[in-house]
Amino acid sequence: MRSILDTTSAGSSGRPVNFTRLAVGAVTVVVLILCLVGLSNVVVHLDAKDVMVIQYPSGTLKVCSQPGYYAQWFGTVTKYQKRSQFWFSSAKDQGRTEDQSISVRFNDGGHARVSGSIAWEMPTAERDAIKLHTLYGSQLAIEQQLVRTVVEKSVYMTGPLMSSKESYAERRNDLISLIDDQIAHGVYRTEIIQEKQKDPITGQDKTVSIVKLIQEPNGQYARQDRSPLEEFAIKTFNLAINEVKYDPTVEAQIKQQQDMIMQVQTSIAESKRAEQTALTAAKNGEAEAAKAKWDQEVIKAKLVTEAEARKAVAALDVQTAELRKRELELQGEGEAAKRRAIMQADGALEMKLEVYKTVMHDAFDAVKGYQGNWVPGVVMAGTGPNGHQGNGAMDMINLMAIKAAQDLNLNLAVPNGGGGITRQEPKGTK
Repeated sequence: MRSILDTTSAGSSGRPVNFTRLAVGAVTVVVLILCLVGLSNVVVHLDAKDVMVIQYPSGTLKVCSQPGYYAQWFGTVTKYQKRSQFWFSSAKDQGRTEDQSISVRFNDGGHARVSGSIAWEMPTAERDAIKLHTLYGSQLAIEQQLVRTVVEKSVYMTGPLMSSKESYAERRNDLISLIDDQIAHGVYRTEIIQEKQKDPITGQDKTVSIVKLIQEPNGQYARQDRSPLEEFAIKTFNLAINEVKYDPTVEAQIKQQQDMIMQVQTSIAESKRAEQTALTAAKNGEAEAAKAKWDQEVIKAKLVTEAEARKAVAALDVQTAELRKRELELQGEGEAAKRRAIMQADGALEMKLEVYKTVMHDAFDAVKGYQGNWVPGVVMAGTGPNGHQGNGAMDMINLMAIKAAQDLNLNLAVPNGGGGITRQEPKGTK
């Protein structure tokens, strides 16, 4: 037989085929493939965001946390993310597409499902990483068998610490902080006590069972057990609750309680507002009364001031009148003294002449207008006493002059000594 290396044959084209070259080429390709496969199991690359555990064929485990190339030597490589987000959300776009929320039961019997997420960090220390790898072996196993169970337990143990209504409203932040603390450090040790509380709607006292946290002598909360995450040096952070979905019955009860509490609060507010309005009205009344009082005081002060002013003016008027009176008295005394001096000086001649002139003027006017006989038609001749011959007209005129002097209470006779007018005493008086 001829050697295969020397064997040649003609192909369909008539050219001879070299089987030796074909065999060498095939062997070369196989060797290259084996080299590439072997090379991939000899060196491995680690990204900065991962932690890697290499298990060599000898069974030795090596933890790699710094980025770069590491010798694998045909060992098994398992990679873990340094930081991962665990979702227990009901939203389809967070984590898995199915509902992953966690059920919780509150101390009033109400049920709800808590939806959210928490971040956790893979330990880089060799001892802790090897312990996790040995027990769980993969990222998914750590999340589902360790992180999820711890979160579920913490959520479940937080429910009895409050009522549905409290978790819905005033203790919503406590719900997050209590879950977060128990995830990181372990669930609390609790005790049940009976406590009297006022019903927020009726205001009546009622006895309720309250779950209280037990405190250690150092003031810290006692723990039922230590958190497994803490034991494995897994750090958790940024717990977020995006929804607490209550059962429809609980939701209706909470809404009803909220409505009733709002009504009570509204009534209390209206009552307080009415009280405040009454107090305001009373204060306003007092202010108005005080203002009215002071307004009256102002008016009173004004009137007193005006009265005092009038009194002062009246006093000044009295003083002025007294002075005027004194002035007039002095003027009268002066005029009287002046007249007395004048009368003593000329005997009141001017006055006597004026009186006499007036009387005689009136007498002659009377005689002139008289149409009758002033004297009898027949006069007996004779001489009166002292040789006086009677003349009726002249006697009438003299009588009128004397009568005028008597009416004036004056003596028209001028004393020889040049004295003034003397007062004539009426007849029949002493």
